[in-house]
Amino acid sequence: MKPETAAKKLGIYLPATPAEFQEGELTRDDFLALQSDPPEWLSELRRTGPHPRSEVARKLGVSNSGLARAGVDDVLTTAEIKSLLEEMPEWLVAERATHAAVRDDAARAAEKKAQKVNKAERAGH
Repeated sequence: MKPETAAKKLGIYLPATPAEFQEGELTRDDFLALQSDPPEWLSELRRTGPHPRSEVARKLGVSNSGLARAGVDDVLTTAEIKSLLEEMPEWLVAERATHAAVRDDAARAAEKKAQKVNKAERAGH
C-alpha cells in the first residue's frame, strides 16, 4: 500500500509522518499492525496533529467544502481545533448548521428510498 493511501486510511497528515513511513510501501500486515498497535509517533500525531482536512472537518462538524468556504488552512492541530470550537466564530456556527441540514436531508432521502424499496418488495410478493 502506498504511504498516501495508508495515511488517508489512518486519518493522519502524511507530511507530518516519519520519513521511513513516507518513503516506503506498506504491506497489509504492516498496516494492520499500525492500526492494532500504533507506534508512539502515530499515537502522538492522532492526539495532537496536525490533522488532514478531512479530519479537521470531522472534528469541527463541518464539510470539507465548508472549510474551504471559510478559508481555513488544509491542516490544523488539535489545539487549533479546540480553540475554534471554544470561540465558535460565526462561519463555524453557519457551516455546522449547513452540514447538519445536509446530513438530515440525506437521512430523509435514504429513509424514503428504503420505504419505496420495502413497499415494492411487499407488492411483489
